[in-house]
Order: sequence, then structure tokens, then C-alpha cells
Amino acid sequence: MEYGIQLYSLRDMTKEGDMEGALAAVAKMGYTHVEFAGFAGYSAEQILEWLNKYGLKVSGTHTSRRELFDEVIDETIAYHKTIGNKNIIIPGTDLTTAEKVKDFIEFLNNVQPKLEKEGISLGYHNHSVEFLPNEDGIVSWFELRDNTKINLEIDTYWAWNAGRDPIALLHENADRVRVIHLKDGLEGGIGRSLGSGNAPVKAVLATARELGIFPVVESEGLDPTGAEEVGRCMDYLKEIEG
Repeated sequence: MEYGIQLYSLRDMTKEGDMEGALAAVAKMGYTHVEFAGFAGYSAEQILEWLNKYGLKVSGTHTSRRELFDEVIDETIAYHKTIGNKNIIIPGTDLTTAEKVKDFIEFLNNVQPKLEKEGISLGYHNHSVEFLPNEDGIVSWFELRDNTKINLEIDTYWAWNAGRDPIALLHENADRVRVIHLKDGLEGGIGRSLGSGNAPVKAVLATARELGIFPVVESEGLDPTGAEEVGRCMDYLKEIEG
């Protein structure tokens, strides 16, 4: 079975500039794909060299909306094409008011065709807040879904933490979901490595397999290090999938 890993899970390494070490570590554990959360200042050519060295593919990236503004989008596209990324995901934004939701929808609908022209899809990653009413009573996740054609990277833990059923969300939106975040934790936003929280990890994974959705592991606790935590996640996955 193949899994991706969101490299934010190893930010204790990548933020210190040890991107190669992080890539080497996850490849050794058995992860086959990586989802970047920034590139620690390295060139696209250097990132590609390390990906090839460790036999890794890019399942996507978390890319700020700022990197998709008109004045920099061409540079962003060139970088992502060089590393072989076809899946740009905005990891979050301020959606606290109806006006901000409206503006972001307009932004997405403007940017998506530019990326698609270059063979790159556009998606959005949720936290819990998008599934809860904002200051104007709007549940922004459904507004984004219903008023755009972007992909939806469902972070299944954050959805569950907001009181949503991640299994139902996957079934209802399967045509819009290319990848998920497979994550565990406790109620109240307390993350845990896979198998050590209360989120329905096994059921989520089974549903993703059923629907042909690629699972990207994220575990945010750095307990006691990012590498050790995501190593436990892989051990758990091997145990339950055989």
C-alpha cells in the first residue's frame, strides 16, 4: 500500500533546513509520496534531485494563496512543474466573514483556470473552522464547495473534530477529492499519531481505499520528534493493512 506524508509533520527538520534529511527519513519508513509545506528556500532543481534520489513522488503541496497572486503565479507554476507537482492545495485562509468568503471564491475561480492550463489542479485544505459558522453564520466549507470547482482535500481529523462525519463527507464529495489527510487525535484539537486518538482512522482509510482516494498522513505533535511520530504512524498502517 502506498501513502503520502505531509512534511509539516517533520517541520522540526525542514524549518532547520534539513529538507534532504526529512525526505530520506520518510522514504526509509516506506512513504512513497510527499506533500510539501514550503521548500525551505531550496531551488526546484535541488528538490527534484532529492526526490529522485530517494524514490519519492509529489502528491501535492500546501501553497499559500499569496504565491498565486498575479505578480508571482508564473514563477510558482514554473517551480511546481519542475518538481513534478500537479496538485496545488491552499492550506487555509481567513474566512471569518461573508465578504471574505465571497472574495476568496472569486480568487479561486480566477486562479483555477490559469493553473489548469498548465496541468495543475487547485484544491483547498480544511481545518475545523471551515465546518463551523463564521461571524456571519456562514459555514464556509460548503460555500467553497458549492461555488467553485476546486478539489477538496478533506482533513478528516479536523472535520471530525468539528462534529462532521468524515466518512459521509468522502462519499458525498468523492468526485472532488483527490487526496485526504489521514490523521488522528482527541476531541478539542489535540493531535495524536495514528491509532492513538479517537478519530475514525480505520474507517476513513477503508473508505478512501474504496473510493480510490489517496491517503496523505499528517501527524502534528512532534512527539518527541516529527520523524519518530510519523514512524509510529507508518507502523500502525502496516499493522492494520498487513
